[in-house]
Amino acid sequence: MRILILGSTGYLGGHVAGRLRALPGVRLLRGGRAPGDDQRIDLATCTLDGLAERLAKAAPDAVVNCAGAVGGGTPHLAEVNARGPAVLCAALAAALPTARLVHLGSAAEYGPAGVDERTPEDAPARPVTPYGATKLAGTLAVLESPLDALVLRVTSPVGPGAPPAGLPGRLTAELSRAVARTPHGTVKVGDLSAHRDFVDVRDVARAVALALALPGRLPRLLNVGSGRAAPVRDLAHGLVRAAGFTGELLETPGPADRGTAVPWQCADITAAEWELGWRPRFSLREAVTSLWASDGAPAARVGSR
Repeated sequence: MRILILGSTGYLGGHVAGRLRALPGVRLLRGGRAPGDDQRIDLATCTLDGLAERLAKAAPDAVVNCAGAVGGGTPHLAEVNARGPAVLCAALAAALPTARLVHLGSAAEYGPAGVDERTPEDAPARPVTPYGATKLAGTLAVLESPLDALVLRVTSPVGPGAPPAGLPGRLTAELSRAVARTPHGTVKVGDLSAHRDFVDVRDVARAVALALALPGRLPRLLNVGSGRAAPVRDLAHGLVRAAGFTGELLETPGPADRGTAVPWQCADITAAEWELGWRPRFSLREAVTSLWASDGAPAARVGSR
């Protein structure tokens, strides 16, 4: 099976690529802007005809779109998260209409939810950030396409390689610097009172692999999360314990803290369990431990040089 993965150098894309590469009978092709990519594909700027030509040449049986942006301003978010999936769907329909497309969406597309509620796939989408709004636009492009396509709406991923744009990666880097000093001092964080549905990146990668392997048409939209809401404070304190940090973790929430806009996130993952035979295997504690071991521990810092 020939699988083209877009965005394999990113956080989720790297884990998905590693999972797919290990599967028997899979020939993995990488599409992106990195020098080692098999196909030079930039969804933010490519033309429909040019992309269709590249897809026809690569001839994959399936495409996984992990490409996305979490920052860089609203125009950049729109180019990557909204325009990119729309052009990809149109190009696939023209060049490879029978190929399966698996697109990674985001639970940020849902927006606020009631406390103690689990959000199902048919819940209204009311994003409150440009990121969530542009991801929703990309999801709608996939859902409205004639392709054999599905969107996996991922909640809050945690695990090795977490980017510094999010709290897990940023706090890991700050704790790593702090524990290198004696005494450990103070690490400042924002508002940790929100609840998030944290899912291990290894579980996300496994969900993608299952979505590619199962025959027949699948539902167009599936939530991929832990199905549980945990205080963001639990993640932060878990990293503190893993790091052996003995200093002070100081919460300094500001009026524009993004966590207060969506204080509760919890996905209903019943459909993914039923349709994919998938359940998360890793706990938040295991995800945090693997993140610190990979990115924060002294051995990881030395190995990254």
